[in-house]
Amino acid sequence: MDQFDPHPSNSCPLTPLTYLERASLVYGECTSIVYNNSITYTWSDTHFRCLKLASSISSLGIQRGDVVSVVAPNVPAMYELQFAVPMAGAVINNINTRLDARTISVILQHAESKLVFIDYQLRSVVLEAIALFPSNLKAPILILIQDEDEDGISEIESCFYDTYEGLMKKSGKNCEGFEWIRPKSEWDPMTLNYTSGTTASPKGVLHSHRAIFMATFNSLTDWPLPKQPVYLWTLPMFHSNGWSFTWAMAAVGGVNICLRKLDANIIYSAINTHNVTHMCAAPVVLNMLINFSLAQPLKNPVQFLTGGASPPAAVLQRAECLGFVVIHGYGLTEVGCVVVSCAWKPKWDVLPAGERHKLKARQGIRSLGLTDLDVIDAETGKSVKRDGTTMGEIVLRGGSVMLGYFKNSKGTSNCMKEDGWLYTGDVGVIHPDGYLEIKDRSKDIIISGGENVSSVEVESVLYTNPAVNEAAVVARPDDYWGETPCAFISLKENIVNQKPNEKEIIGFCRERLPHYMSPKTVVFMDELPKSATGKIQKASLREVAKNMGSLPAANTNSKNVNNDDEVKNKKEEEEEELKNGHMIC
Repeated sequence: MDQFDPHPSNSCPLTPLTYLERASLVYGECTSIVYNNSITYTWSDTHFRCLKLASSISSLGIQRGDVVSVVAPNVPAMYELQFAVPMAGAVINNINTRLDARTISVILQHAESKLVFIDYQLRSVVLEAIALFPSNLKAPILILIQDEDEDGISEIESCFYDTYEGLMKKSGKNCEGFEWIRPKSEWDPMTLNYTSGTTASPKGVLHSHRAIFMATFNSLTDWPLPKQPVYLWTLPMFHSNGWSFTWAMAAVGGVNICLRKLDANIIYSAINTHNVTHMCAAPVVLNMLINFSLAQPLKNPVQFLTGGASPPAAVLQRAECLGFVVIHGYGLTEVGCVVVSCAWKPKWDVLPAGERHKLKARQGIRSLGLTDLDVIDAETGKSVKRDGTTMGEIVLRGGSVMLGYFKNSKGTSNCMKEDGWLYTGDVGVIHPDGYLEIKDRSKDIIISGGENVSSVEVESVLYTNPAVNEAAVVARPDDYWGETPCAFISLKENIVNQKPNEKEIIGFCRERLPHYMSPKTVVFMDELPKSATGKIQKASLREVAKNMGSLPAANTNSKNVNNDDEVKNKKEEEEEELKNGHMIC
């Protein structure tokens, strides 16, 4: 049994690029891409266009392992480049379109990009980024992605080598002789995605062909995706290559509905026009859709996969009423896709709505493509109790885990440790049934009087308030408790009743949470600050809370305390909280 060695017939490098070849044969005449009212491609078209583009990229001198960057929204070119760039042997680097010039410049320099594809609406910021290069650094080749909506750029700037379609034409009408460059090893790098916070310390997540193949296959089996779904691109493709659904759509012959802009009215129109069946997005998009003033129940159910912080039960309930079938998952750039999902059981369908939505808000069980998952105690390194309350750090291992951080061996070793786990920095619990629930990022846990307060749990309660549009909870210094929850919220427009004040919001939470978990401060904002990926910027909110100063002892809301009686009441309140289990270490 030990005399057999790998043979070329059974050891071909795994790569998701083979999905496109298959799609051109099985789904050749079926629609692959729809964009606006003017562009419709078939899978045969898409395969041929990607071959032509890969041939053209190679003709520019791009070699195996070179980095090719893309700065573009969810337009057809962005989708095609997910295949064409690695088919040319290069590593694709999708750059967040919401970043500023300085950050883009840092990424391009760090990645050593040899070629950059730039959407016409983003050319100014990218050209500014290139201008920030040091004088001794050679600028990459620039290709302009134009659009039929463009307001008449008849001539492109001299700094651009060519346009996207112009480059493709240079490959000739017939590129059947071009053999796309297959990986020599499935461990060859294929994608380079930068995490947030790259300006100070770039963290480029490098994935192999093997990892992306595993991530894509995982996406196909876990949601699961049927044959030929109609998929609406509301998740940015620059975000972990669209959670690997760029390649998954080719595997199942799906229809890719591309959207340049994210707007509730545009999204609803696309859903109804194209009979969309599936879509992915961050919770902020789901919240935008359910709070859209003109929202009407969908004609047909739409499967909606969301990640990030768990959508509160109240949000899930409203989404369900509109016709969105929400599945919540967990993943991160370092694993390339959603690797944990709620693994819904049919027996839960008969439960009351409240219980059902609480179960659905849990992240769930590891997907088939993930080898193992655990929650461990930071001090002992051992698994926490499966009681649904004992918190620890979430650790993962499996085939879709990254190769490491590009040019950052220290960062790699800090999270990919010798014990064989990828340390995520996320805090979670394991329930008695084995299901995972994320409680917070480790940096977002509020330690109040020695008790761990999950900001996510407090936010979930705030979202049940009918007046609350967005909510984020961070720590504010407190002379008595060390730190206490500080809530930042934005209110919905057209509130029927009177807008709630700080006291009413605090009272609302205290009726539903232990008092020590309830916010002691509430700050109202027109809109909560968002990161470039659309996530609420808790780091900036923590800084705001810090600058507000420490809450004095015996006073959990100093700006409302004007006399000795109120101080006495606050002191009694603190003593009552101690009796109720809010212990001080």
